[in-house]
Amino acid sequence: MSDTPDTVTNRSEIVFLYDAVDANPNGNPLSGANRPRIDPQTQQAIVTDVRLKRYLRDQLDDDGHGVYIRNVHEDGDQYTRGELLEDRLKAVEPDNYDLDDDEEADEFRDDVFGEFLNESVDVRYFGATMSVDTDEVYAKHLPDHFTGPVQFSPGKSMHAVNENEEYDSLTSVIATQENKQQGGFDLDDHRIQYGLIRFHGLVDEHGAADTKLTETDVERLDTLCWRAIKNQTISRSKVGQEPRLYCRVEYADESFHLGGLDRDLELDDEHSKPDEELRTVRDLTLDVTGLVDRLDGASDRIDQVRVVASDVLQLTYDGELGGPAVLHDALEDALGADAVEKIDVYEEQTATLPNDETTA
Repeated sequence: MSDTPDTVTNRSEIVFLYDAVDANPNGNPLSGANRPRIDPQTQQAIVTDVRLKRYLRDQLDDDGHGVYIRNVHEDGDQYTRGELLEDRLKAVEPDNYDLDDDEEADEFRDDVFGEFLNESVDVRYFGATMSVDTDEVYAKHLPDHFTGPVQFSPGKSMHAVNENEEYDSLTSVIATQENKQQGGFDLDDHRIQYGLIRFHGLVDEHGAADTKLTETDVERLDTLCWRAIKNQTISRSKVGQEPRLYCRVEYADESFHLGGLDRDLELDDEHSKPDEELRTVRDLTLDVTGLVDRLDGASDRIDQVRVVASDVLQLTYDGELGGPAVLHDALEDALGADAVEKIDVYEEQTATLPNDETTA
């Protein structure tokens, strides 16, 4: 892993949208009832980057990649930090090295570093704080933390949301009928009626060198985000969430990115219902004019744009109304057909799964 030849050299900027119908996209345990996180001033739903990364880590784990940050053992017990580290480094046996010999100690250090990143794809993306007992022999040969080159800002809904009180009322009625007691059964069921949540992400080419993030790792993101929301939102409060738009802009110039591309997307008021009436993705239209025009203005600094959109997402560009083809055609007109690639999530995802010839 230490000699990985295809470490990322280009910066990428990501816009990722998914929606939630009658779901709790990110509960707040400090609220006392795990209510959805909502900005008290704007009434926008909030989803932390930690919540999104948990979905991505769980999908990586399901795909068979090595993941450092995991919640439980295979037998259901909680991992300790030391156990997590040892689990990633089974192939490096300290007794096979004479650690009093400087040359072998250096070799051991390189092997621990390389093997840890090789077997911990989530650390290559998001970094990690080690926080392991200093007596741990492996920990002595690793940095205190890895800074992840892939970071997402907390997501917010593109509109004000309402909590759906019907679920609370329904469970109260059930409890009354079966237990002959008002309340007392599953009253912590708080969900929002609808929310279209947007995230902004960045892949930093300089940070990529520190965790040896590869081009293949970044290409995996193009299908991972989509599949993680499809596959990892199946618990009772999380079901009802679907990916709607993913767009990764890969820049040509070092240390350059436009920034804040998510803010260039807006709801088209003419073709969308008012915030309080939104219930499904079919109640709104996404205006991509600002995004496409901004990319057009920096076309000479962009290598490629990779994009996938839900078939039921309605969009407008400069007044033209339609499905995902509106965005694809507008991007091709602005950047050139060779610079725009449509992502086939299920065709491409198999190419980035682990196999005998690739790393984790």
